Amino acid sequence: MAYDAKRAVELLRLGSGKPGAQFRDGQEAAIRAAVAGRQRLLVVQKTGWGKSFVYFIAVKLLREAGLGPALLISPLLALMRNQVAAAERMGLRAVSIHSGNQDDWPAVEARVRAGDVDILLVSPERLANERFGSEVLGPLSPHISLLVVDEAHCISDWGHDFRPHYRLLERIVRALPPNLRLLATTATVNNRVMDDLRAVLGPDLAVSRGDLSRPSLKLQTIRLAGQAERLAWLAERLPDLPGSGIVYTLTVRDAVRVAEWLRSKGLNVYSYSGETGERRPELEQALLDNRVKALVATTALGMGFDKPDLAFVVHYQSPGSAVAYYQQVGRAGRALDAAYGVLLSGSEEDDIHDYFIRSAFPTEAEVGTVLVALESAPGGLSVSQLEARVNLSHGRIENTIKLLSLESPAPIVKDRGKWQLTAALVGPGFWERARRLSDLRRAEYRQMQDYVSLTSGHMAFLIRALDGDPDTEPGSPDLPLLPRAPSPGIVREASAFLRRTHLSIEPRRQWPANGLPTYGVRGRIRDGERAETGRALCVWRDAGWGESVYRGKYQDARFCDELVTACADLVRAWKPVPAPAWVACIPSRRHPDLVPDLAVRVASALGLPFHAVLSTTAERPEQKTMANSVQQARNLDGSLATAAPLPAAVRGRACLLLDDMVDSRWTFTVAAWLLRRHGSGPVWPLALALTGHDE
Repeated sequence: MAYDAKRAVELLRLGSGKPGAQFRDGQEAAIRAAVAGRQRLLVVQKTGWGKSFVYFIAVKLLREAGLGPALLISPLLALMRNQVAAAERMGLRAVSIHSGNQDDWPAVEARVRAGDVDILLVSPERLANERFGSEVLGPLSPHISLLVVDEAHCISDWGHDFRPHYRLLERIVRALPPNLRLLATTATVNNRVMDDLRAVLGPDLAVSRGDLSRPSLKLQTIRLAGQAERLAWLAERLPDLPGSGIVYTLTVRDAVRVAEWLRSKGLNVYSYSGETGERRPELEQALLDNRVKALVATTALGMGFDKPDLAFVVHYQSPGSAVAYYQQVGRAGRALDAAYGVLLSGSEEDDIHDYFIRSAFPTEAEVGTVLVALESAPGGLSVSQLEARVNLSHGRIENTIKLLSLESPAPIVKDRGKWQLTAALVGPGFWERARRLSDLRRAEYRQMQDYVSLTSGHMAFLIRALDGDPDTEPGSPDLPLLPRAPSPGIVREASAFLRRTHLSIEPRRQWPANGLPTYGVRGRIRDGERAETGRALCVWRDAGWGESVYRGKYQDARFCDELVTACADLVRAWKPVPAPAWVACIPSRRHPDLVPDLAVRVASALGLPFHAVLSTTAERPEQKTMANSVQQARNLDGSLATAAPLPAAVRGRACLLLDDMVDSRWTFTVAAWLLRRHGSGPVWPLALALTGHDE
């Protein structure tokens, strides 16, 4: 069809809200190619260039010419919200289908079937849904005028934001008419990712690639091994930075903790992650309006968040690759002459990234365990049923199933909520890809550590990492480098904060599936028989008390007096009601004296009596060897007992129940149930450390 240049400019001005807006270099050529060229095009342009204008203007022109609607594959909910709003500003009827708007699906699907939609936005995971494929995508496919793949680097086997369901696009693209308009966009690819995209989207993929340099960014790297030092640095530097920005962390836990620390120092900041839930749009808007100094965020605040005047991006820890860092730091300074991009680096990030890499793919043993379990169940198994049969965590089971189901041909399929084996086998290509990608990610992380050690040439390094031309690097903006070392006094305050940060232990309210037969319990844990909300002093091996707990358990075989004092201080600050009147502890056959010794000393510090009323009745594997909740609960069934009845002095009175570690919470759950059944008052769990990983 013919391309209407005049109308394209009108749409640009309508969508941008700027009466005099003109296309940037390459924008109009990309729109023309998408509308008139009938070719497959990849647009690689830095964040803020205006890639969304390309596909929204193209869709509007196609619809005004009488062609069918467009389908846009988009990876993040925050990105979809921004995209829908931008499309509507241009007069497009845009709707989305994703995990966050399930109540709207029937109405959205009805509009799609009625032809009342110009562009449908879906997450890649929707492509794996059988009902969506048959009832929505199937009828729509013959009429699609343009397929848009946003953040196309996610197609790559690794890219910098690997999303396994993007692999389904390869099958969909192969089934499409060869002359269907296809537009893919991204800000960050290197040559390896580009090869992956050509393999999926077609060898004749045309590429429109822009300049990678970001002349407005003042980049700096600072290595501060301890979290207290980085907290102190943030508290000192953020108040003096202009405008608003983002502080990125690797985990949800660190996002929450950094935000709490900065708020304690008078800064208006909030945490933002996949667990923020319904508050995410509100917090995004607060940052857009400069009503907060910063959001302390995981990568949940990433692709598609568009704030042209973002004045700084600070990383609390190093990302896993230079490509990922370029994408994240590139959120700053899009419409500013100068903005800061500062990377802080700490000792814990090595372990975090090693965990991320190891957990990205299942092991051969894990795959074998799942396949054997499914082979023994001809009718198939749900994830919860698999948990009862295999000693793998819920996350490992889901990851194994997800990746196996995306193979072609797939060795497992889902039928009526249960996973079943097919005739296909797990081929050697699956394992070769897993090894190759794990090796690639380790190499990319080593490259990122090289970046951390730089004293100059930061932008040129990033451009080389993206296989661009570093000779195009401009000079950096006229901003002073920020001081590298925080003040000792603020570091001491941050250290004290880390040791005051306590975590909740939420009580379990339901026994595991099929219950605990030895104890004769199942279903809901009755009121008056479950634990109260408890507390943990720290996270295992984390900043604050984490290393002290590790040394006490595995090096000194006794917890230090500082931990005893910290536990007593925690209880005094906690002030549970009713207040504990006595202390008990979880027994252990492997370390019979470790926790009782701690409990006796904590009881003495609180002026309370200690009673060793719980005992072990059988030797069981350590709880840490049990990988999921069902296995952990069954491992405890019948293994604990209590004196019957309890001593008269403590019957009906609240108990402080101590243990060194808490993970699944089943030990506290069973122990509290036993104590309540035998006459104790409310049971308040207290652990030295939580274990486990988060986002």
